[in-house]
Amino acid sequence: MTELGGFQDRLARIDLSEGTIDYESIDEEDAQKYIGARGLGVKHVFDQGPDVDPLGPDNLLAFMNGPLSGTQVTMSGRIAVCTKSPLTGTVTDSHHGGWSGARLKWAGFDGLLVEGQADDPVYAYVEDGEVELRDASHLWGDGVHETRDRLEEEVDGSYGKNLSLMAIGPGGENEVKYACIVNEDDRASGRGGTGCVMGSKNLKAIVIKSSTKMPQPADQETFREGHQQAMQAITESEVTAPNEGGLSQYGTNVLMNIGEEMDGLPTKNGRYTSTESMRESEGVDIDAERVSGENVRENILVDEPTCHSCPVACKKEVEVQAMHKGEEMNVRMESYEYESAYSLGPNSGHTDRDAIALMIDRCNDMGVDTIDTGNMMAMAMEMTEEGKLEDEGGLDWGDHETMVDMIERIARREDDLADLLAEGPRRVADRKEAHDNSLAVKGQTIAAYDPRCLKGMGIGYATSNRGACHLRGYTPAAEILGIPEKVDPYEYEGKGELTAQFQDLHAISDSFDICKFNAFAEGIEEYVLQYNGMTGRDVTEDELLQAGERVYNLERYYNNLLGFDGDDDSLPERFLEDGIRGQGASEGEFCELDEMKDEYYDYRGWVDGVVPDEKLDELEIDVGPGTGVSADDSAAPADD
Repeated sequence: MTELGGFQDRLARIDLSEGTIDYESIDEEDAQKYIGARGLGVKHVFDQGPDVDPLGPDNLLAFMNGPLSGTQVTMSGRIAVCTKSPLTGTVTDSHHGGWSGARLKWAGFDGLLVEGQADDPVYAYVEDGEVELRDASHLWGDGVHETRDRLEEEVDGSYGKNLSLMAIGPGGENEVKYACIVNEDDRASGRGGTGCVMGSKNLKAIVIKSSTKMPQPADQETFREGHQQAMQAITESEVTAPNEGGLSQYGTNVLMNIGEEMDGLPTKNGRYTSTESMRESEGVDIDAERVSGENVRENILVDEPTCHSCPVACKKEVEVQAMHKGEEMNVRMESYEYESAYSLGPNSGHTDRDAIALMIDRCNDMGVDTIDTGNMMAMAMEMTEEGKLEDEGGLDWGDHETMVDMIERIARREDDLADLLAEGPRRVADRKEAHDNSLAVKGQTIAAYDPRCLKGMGIGYATSNRGACHLRGYTPAAEILGIPEKVDPYEYEGKGELTAQFQDLHAISDSFDICKFNAFAEGIEEYVLQYNGMTGRDVTEDELLQAGERVYNLERYYNNLLGFDGDDDSLPERFLEDGIRGQGASEGEFCELDEMKDEYYDYRGWVDGVVPDEKLDELEIDVGPGTGVSADDSAAPADD
């Protein structure tokens, strides 16, 4: 039981195999050490034991909010979904914005801990501190959008007023390894295959009905001081200031033209570092500007909705009338994001703006991660060119019409090619001897930052605990935006330490759970004041930073127990050699990963990617008797 402010002190443990629901309190010691959301969720997954089948009944799927979720804190509408990933075999957590996290808090819960496997499809209905399992057989096979509409009518609620939804589509039902969980506003817990785990449990959706009852700060004066400082920082930042450009004007896709101009946009499965390089080398009609945030705002933007307690409004809702196979299709969808546009566009060899909108919408409806879906199709295009998919039929570069249909084919595993691509990059590479075609780290593909240009992203992808990820430690904040200070993106020295610091800071914000965009304006001082004010604690900046470090080390130790070590902290070969060159600033560049890893491990106090016992003791990570590992004990993970 905890008396900390910001918590409802209530968890629901849902056993789908037995059809039972038990209620638990928050462990206050764990809450103090791991904060909440991501930190507490990973602790629950760790306590379940790492040696579980990701798609078996013993794997835990934890939906967790944090002590700042659903409060007055700016951008506090997020929720963390933590589990063992079927895509990577590592621990993973994946977050989405909107209103789900806030509504779960207002409905009386800090989290839902789901285990077991239902015999038949069910959905969980959450209201007033209670959870009920209901039949979902009539929803199985439906896309997320149809599921959303049918459940809104069925439970007699209203999205945007008193109702939130978290659901899977056919991708999760058919255990696509990168299936995601999507809420009513098309915000997705996209990475790591959380939707695949949900599908393996026969859990179609979670519906949350609640009033708007925000938790009040335990220390009003401290919270008010921190909140005022945070609001001032956000409104004065060029990146987050409402209606002043940056994220507010163009959303995350503000980075498309920036990435192109600095020669850091992976294009054509990472062969090039900009669309200009591809255009000049191959003479093809491709231009990143066509899919940029500026182009989207000028031509297809229709609305700018926002998440709970967020003045930035980075979501850019669009409407397009696109021709698809001779038929005009009207699509209105939320939102045209940078990472989605990169993977489904330039990295797949085209820049058809409206086709990308169709694809993002289709991914959301089918419940598959836009990044991995786009990158899997880019991988297939390169494999087709090299004759590695002759039996499956293949996919041609830039064929966006086929790509639109391929998304549903993958989600439903409709044919041999779709069934293969649904397994993710590691399994495709193993089965087709195509490791040279994969842009994955630990089985998860990279985001829209080329590590030959942004060296911090190179060490960040490699050392991410959940596979290649730009959000574990967002070094482009410093390399592109100059936050907290500008660093040279092409310089590798110092990037190991910088990356670790960003990773720890983001572990804190993910455990609060607040949007990472806060970090473009706020710092540790604002974090401490708001956290102390809400919970009633009196932690120092150093103590809070150590909590972030503790979360990151617990995740790494979980992976160590599964055999992951420094050999797995690697990158695709094309980023490590200077044979693949850009035509601009990055020409001749490669990622000096080994040098950065040495610096990173030294800063972390790890031995070849393994957390030693001394570090566990230093961070007071209680792993139980007989579970310690050393650098000599770890081994490469087996293909699961």
